[in-house]
Amino acid sequence: MTKYDAKHVIEVNGVRLHYAVAGQGKPVVLVHGNGEDHDLFDVEIGQLSEAGYKVYAPDSRGHGANEPLKEYHYDDMAEDIYQFIKALDLDKPALYGHSDGGIIALLLELHHPGTLALMAISGTNLHPEGLIPSFLEEYTELNKKEPDPLISLMLTEPHIDPSSLKQITIPVLLTVGDHDLILPEETDRIAANLPDSELVVVEEADHGSYIVDSPVMGRLLINFLRERGY
Repeated sequence: MTKYDAKHVIEVNGVRLHYAVAGQGKPVVLVHGNGEDHDLFDVEIGQLSEAGYKVYAPDSRGHGANEPLKEYHYDDMAEDIYQFIKALDLDKPALYGHSDGGIIALLLELHHPGTLALMAISGTNLHPEGLIPSFLEEYTELNKKEPDPLISLMLTEPHIDPSSLKQITIPVLLTVGDHDLILPEETDRIAANLPDSELVVVEEADHGSYIVDSPVMGRLLINFLRERGY
């Protein structure tokens, strides 16, 4: 595993974010999913830095080494990452977001068009109803028994109008496992509304199996970046 410096801290949008940095070259920002932290991307950080990119991997607000919060909203998290990019003076970076990180990536580019050069998103939904019913039912019951603000977040948000994605004109790589938590029609809806998107369905994969401790997503991402001249 590639060694990287994970001791950086920055204050943006009223919160302190811990983040890791590795490599040299064009900037790539990695945004993890709900209840995770930047360690999710240990393999990808190594792959990207060895491929000649400089990786920035923040822990989202309330996650990882950051102070837990009582309430979360995707718009706030997208603004965090936008301000993170601006504070570090990253000029049109690439951004890869997994799960909630994909939601954050879409909202960032919708709220601040032209911030990114290109993006990749995995296992991403536009509405809670874009998740498979069994997952929603299970976590709804869990949240009734023991309320968790992060579970509440994914049960009540996001609410992204599919047609609004037509405003995102940068190249987007969209990936999903063939046994994902995202309904196939939700993924198809996202791909159909993004003007410049590539959809990859990863076979024999669930929501995170091709990302966590796997080289698959890193290879897809590096190929996409190189094909798009980044």
